[in-house]
Order: sequence, then C-alpha cells, then structure tokens
Amino acid sequence: MLVHGGLLWRVTKSADYARGPRSCQPPSAYARGMPALEPIHVDAALLVLDKPAGLLAVPGRREADCLSARAQRQWPDALVVHRLDMATSGLMLLARGAEMQRRLSMAFAARAVDKRYEALVHGAIDGDAGEIALPIGADWPDRPRQRVDADRGRPALTRWRVIDRSHDGRTTRLELEPVTGRTHQLRVHLQAIGHPIVGDALYGPRDDAPARLHLHARSLALIHPLDGRRLEASSAAPF
Repeated sequence: MLVHGGLLWRVTKSADYARGPRSCQPPSAYARGMPALEPIHVDAALLVLDKPAGLLAVPGRREADCLSARAQRQWPDALVVHRLDMATSGLMLLARGAEMQRRLSMAFAARAVDKRYEALVHGAIDGDAGEIALPIGADWPDRPRQRVDADRGRPALTRWRVIDRSHDGRTTRLELEPVTGRTHQLRVHLQAIGHPIVGDALYGPRDDAPARLHLHARSLALIHPLDGRRLEASSAAPF
C-alpha cells in the first residue's frame, strides 16, 4: 500500500506493493546472479528496503553478498546510512548519493529518525512498558559480543512496550525503541533484564533452538530530506 499527500507520506509492505514499480527492479540485478530486492519505498533521495534475516547489511571479511551490494546492483547511487545486525530482519534506509547520505546521517545523529522494532523474548516480563538504561561496551575477550559495562560502557537507552503475552507465560512480544544506537543494544539490554530474545545465538540460552533471531525492524519515520513531508514505512514481523 502506498499513501501520500499533504504533509504525510506513508508506505507499508503489503502483497500489492511488495513487488514495487517495475522500473525500480532492472533485470540486470538477476542477470548478475544476485537476488533483486523488493523495495518498500523508492524516490530520488532515498530507498527503504526490507532486509531478510541472515543477510549482512554491508560486506563482511569473508562475505561479499549483503544488502548494500544488492541495492547498488539495482540503484548504483545507493549508500548505507545505518546498519542492522546480520541476524535481524526488517527496514533499512539507504541514501541516494553522497549529499543525501550526509543529510540522512545527520538526521540519525540528531535522533530525528524514529525506529521501532518487534521482538519475541523469553519469559513473562513484569509491567506493560518501561525503559532500560544500562551502559554498553565491547566484551573484548569474547568478541563480537557486547556487555553491560558500568565502568567503560557508553550510555544506552531502550524503551519497551508489551504487545502480547503467551498464554503459558513462556514468551512476551515487545515493541522496542532504541533511543541510542549501540552495537547489539536491544539484545544486550533484554538479556540484562533476564528476558533474552528468542533465537539469539549470542545472548540467549544455549539450548535455544529457533532457526532465527526473533527481532525485526518493523517501522521507521523521518522528515523527508527533499520535500519536508513526514515519511513513515512499516513491515510486519515474519514471526
């Protein structure tokens, strides 16, 4: 679904819109052996793409396939503005060209981009909403893990709200707002309060068997850098 007009531009991933405009998906992306992406939103300034779990956001040391490389096959001017963990699925915003990358990076730095995640966590969390304010730093002996570090960690703040609870009390579905953007912030904070994300191979129980991390970047909103309208994009969690 695509809705625009006035001061609001809202895009939602749905069966009708997921295919995207034909002109946005050139056949060369398929011809080069890399799966083409189905955009949530495309315009002259930016892209909103839905990253699948298990795909890197940017190239790794031993892995070239990633969201940014696939995007550049289809939109050669696409540049990364922020990242998602490889295990996390959901919405990523990419700039089109260096000037848009600069503007959007400034918006992220100023916390002018509203990002919301959905997670399924272990256990029955107390209360319906709250905040987690715990400093996070690198766990150097056990990289790439991060940890709560009161001495050397950087301030980190996560807001959470209960969406649903399982009848047996084994899991809780949460909406998460990372006010800051530390590495693995949501995963570390939820582990720290005793409710690790289901399927988290780094921070969850050792016997946690699900095939994927149950964390999805489900919405983002910002003021469009060209026309000043509010752009809202959303994608339903696949779990």
